Amino acid sequence: MNMTIPTKQYGRQAALFGLAAAGIYLLMIFGTLAHIETVSGLRPFDMRPGGYSAELADSLIDALESSGRWYYLTRQIPLDLVYPSLMALTLISLFKWLGSRDVSQKPVRIGTWFSIAAAIADYLENAGICVMILSWPEISANTVLAASVASILKSGLTTTAVLIVLLGVGSWACKRKRAYA
Repeated sequence: MNMTIPTKQYGRQAALFGLAAAGIYLLMIFGTLAHIETVSGLRPFDMRPGGYSAELADSLIDALESSGRWYYLTRQIPLDLVYPSLMALTLISLFKWLGSRDVSQKPVRIGTWFSIAAAIADYLENAGICVMILSWPEISANTVLAASVASILKSGLTTTAVLIVLLGVGSWACKRKRAYA
């Protein structure tokens, strides 16, 4: 009976954080990021999981022009300051839920750390984007490299955390199926 209360709590938390994260994500994808792509003719930094070069960064920021750069800083970045925490809280709640469901604690702990690291990488990416936009047209190659590496890390860490959740859910479902068989 003690396991039921935390399990329900973690499940509710995951659902609430997940819905909020999905709402922000959809707003970014179909709103701010779509607008940035339309204005610049190029995919925004946030949509480049493989990173980007200094030349591409310069081209994107130049193509945005003054109003597009302001839009990126005042519309996209504020949303992307909320999203990483919501995504991390969603994943962490799912890992806690799995941990309360008799799933091995090692992947739960590893997945939690990957979730936190992904959020940190996303915040570092955002900081790099802000520095690039604010320093344009004199963008440091090191700033672009740091922001690009943060983008790549964010993508890899997030993907890994989600895969660990899916494997955990699969493991839990198999155990449950065996228990009923």
